[in-house]
Amino acid sequence: MLSVVTDEGSTQSGSLIDEIVREGARRKLAAALEAEVNQCIAELAAEADDHGRRLVVRNGHHPPRTVVTAAGPVEVRAPRVNNRRVDEATGERKRFSSKILPPWCRKITNDQEELLAFYDFPAEHRIRLRTTNPIESTFSTVKLGTKVTHGADSPAAAIAMVFKLVEPAQARWRAITGAHLLPLVRAGARSKNGVLVEREGAAA
Repeated sequence: MLSVVTDEGSTQSGSLIDEIVREGARRKLAAALEAEVNQCIAELAAEADDHGRRLVVRNGHHPPRTVVTAAGPVEVRAPRVNNRRVDEATGERKRFSSKILPPWCRKITNDQEELLAFYDFPAEHRIRLRTTNPIESTFSTVKLGTKVTHGADSPAAAIAMVFKLVEPAQARWRAITGAHLLPLVRAGARSKNGVLVEREGAAA
């Protein structure tokens, strides 16, 4: 695969070294998938139908798909296997399932942006991003208080009770690391490798 390299040593998809690493990962993954299928077909070569035709054979390749690896997103074409063996217990056809590229790995790129949103935050904030429900943790003290009092008689009393319970509790809360970065995050700033990336508009 050829890529156009700029004077700064970068390509359309990133730096040149990243491109080399991804290309190496793609080739290694493709070779491993081919070897896995070849081994499976060789082990089942003796299984044939009444006419002597093999029950497990190659059948081209699946459509290209992108999988997320440690080297970054990599596009692969997994070999396709035609498996005509039948499971005697269920009566259904058996299927070849790759151990290298399981079904969940093939589908995970559908939600790639959401799954990798964690890395859009500064490295200082990642240590505190542990739950999808921060309110649950923050108001645990309030929950304990309401269990003792069996609730509040009115909305005004509930607000007052929550305030008086949270006020002393906040003294035990740990301040977020990198608090000075919060205004930038709220303004939509993104991070790459844990470092805030300057937006093009701001750079101009």
